[in-house]
Amino acid sequence: MSASTSPRETAWARAAHDLAGGWGQRQLWAHLGWQDIRQRYRRSVLGPLWITISMAVTAVALGILYAGLFGNPLETQLPYILVGFIVWGFISGCINEGSEVFVANEGLIKQLPAPLSVHVYRLVWRQTLFFLHNLVVYVVMLAIFPQPLTWRSLAAVPALALLMVNGVWVALLFGIVSTRFRDLVPISQSIVQLMFFMTPIVWIYGDLLNSSNPTVAERARIAEFNPFLHFLEIIRAPLLGQDQHWRHWAVVLAITVVGWALTLVAMRRYRARVAYWV
Repeated sequence: MSASTSPRETAWARAAHDLAGGWGQRQLWAHLGWQDIRQRYRRSVLGPLWITISMAVTAVALGILYAGLFGNPLETQLPYILVGFIVWGFISGCINEGSEVFVANEGLIKQLPAPLSVHVYRLVWRQTLFFLHNLVVYVVMLAIFPQPLTWRSLAAVPALALLMVNGVWVALLFGIVSTRFRDLVPISQSIVQLMFFMTPIVWIYGDLLNSSNPTVAERARIAEFNPFLHFLEIIRAPLLGQDQHWRHWAVVLAITVVGWALTLVAMRRYRARVAYWV
């Protein structure tokens, strides 16, 4: 270490080199992510289609149920729920699997001289493959219930990229903290399950916000404090051909900046300890 390089600067540099080095090994984590899917559905006839079928059946059942409860047309309620399920699957997967990403890769961390971020990139890539695979149901839905798609619907592409960027910091931060404090894994999973019901996935936020009942409309505004609402809307709105509200993008971008700042601090201080904690 040179005299002009402080330990603090070295720690920041190592954290940055870990992220850059992991990204540089794209062939490794891309191959491992693809092998994860193949291994999970080995000897299965339908393979990953089981996840898509299960999600589609659940979405259709809830779409029929909530369309009747709220008095909405099925062609409105079902696409809303279906796209919500697809996006939520990516978000919840990054959080739930991210909290165990380093514990699950204990053997590789101790034996493979690779950056920690490789395991996180592998996780996010795997969740992205699941997301793209589930879009098959979205295409089928478009054939049955056509949506007013326009060129603005292409905003779903940068929205997905932004979700992936957030998935990386979430898995890194949650993975580091949960590796040190193992009790946080079931806690985070319980919170994710609770947030599913508190996030407008099966209920349409706009309908409640414009309710004739002022009490319902007032309570619906509380959903604006739910960060998952904004992550859902930046990608669900363009996929359904709906107008976008740029406040959702502003909130997501703010969360992205703050989340990465916290993650870089955690990487600087605790990255070297993860191998001992696992």
